[in-house]
Amino acid sequence: MKKIILLFITIIIFGCSSKSELFKETDSFVHSLQTEYKSYGIFNTNKYSKTTSDGLYTISPIGRLINVKIQKVASSKEYEDLKKDLEDHYKDDPRINNVYICQAGTIMIDCRN
Repeated sequence: MKKIILLFITIIIFGCSSKSELFKETDSFVHSLQTEYKSYGIFNTNKYSKTTSDGLYTISPIGRLINVKIQKVASSKEYEDLKKDLEDHYKDDPRINNVYICQAGTIMIDCRN
């Protein structure tokens, strides 16, 4: 029984840490677009891309958009859930115009002026 409880706690901790790291990275890009960069440009995506330590998410700035990709085979529902989580995270942030699923199937965080 103790092993089951320990396993459950471990899953909860690691499941949450991935999203918190994702939010930390996207927050960093959003902040830098207000303080450091006017735009990341369209040719520098690989230069600035970040992947969470668990390898689950890759965050890539493109111009004034921030692209978030799930690095595993993911269903539409997983992307819808991620979009909802990001919308909730940025709902009161005036720097964010929109969070949407783009045609390529990834999430975009729109920071355009």
